[in-house]
Amino acid sequence: MVRNRPVGVERRGGRPTHAEAAALHQRLRDAAVRTFLENGYDATTMVAIAEAAGTAKATLYARYPDKRAVFLDVIPWALSRAVPPDPAPTDDDDLRGTLIAIGRGALDHALDPDIVQLHKIARTEAHRFPEFALAADSFGWSRRQQQVMEVLRHHVEAGVLDLDDIELAAEHFIAVVEILPARLADFGVYRSPVERQRHLVHAVDLFLRGAQAR
Repeated sequence: MVRNRPVGVERRGGRPTHAEAAALHQRLRDAAVRTFLENGYDATTMVAIAEAAGTAKATLYARYPDKRAVFLDVIPWALSRAVPPDPAPTDDDDLRGTLIAIGRGALDHALDPDIVQLHKIARTEAHRFPEFALAADSFGWSRRQQQVMEVLRHHVEAGVLDLDDIELAAEHFIAVVEILPARLADFGVYRSPVERQRHLVHAVDLFLRGAQAR
């Protein structure tokens, strides 16, 4: 005898909804990142990733053909999503304060322990992944760079800044703020909060001296 299902209850075992599929993808990515961080690339297996995600190995293989494909997907994803840019301050008259606030966000991202470890893994495995060879040091920059570009463009239009290439200027700003602290962090060296603030303010002032309209 077939019983009628209650109204509003979905049939078990059917095709997952878009929301369910997205949630599963998120869970698989999170599990893969945790596993790569804990074990490194060589010691990570598809079985370990599936177990960390609490799902069947077949479910993982349905989305990724092998560990290499997982790595190529989750490392850029993790680096770009961790510590996302804070909204830029809205005070149009305080360019220096705005850049300091954005720079502080860039440093928080660069010095986040998971980000430091993910960069190490990406650089270590770059010889196996030509896709990473040119990008291992810039994962996660794009959104921050767009944020800086919006601020710079606004002040160029207002006549405060004189920049021929806003995109390149934003890239240089991010580089001068975070590259050295990030490289020091690779070796476990972290400046004190006071020294970090001193470095940031000096970097912003140096950038502005070169960018302000004469």
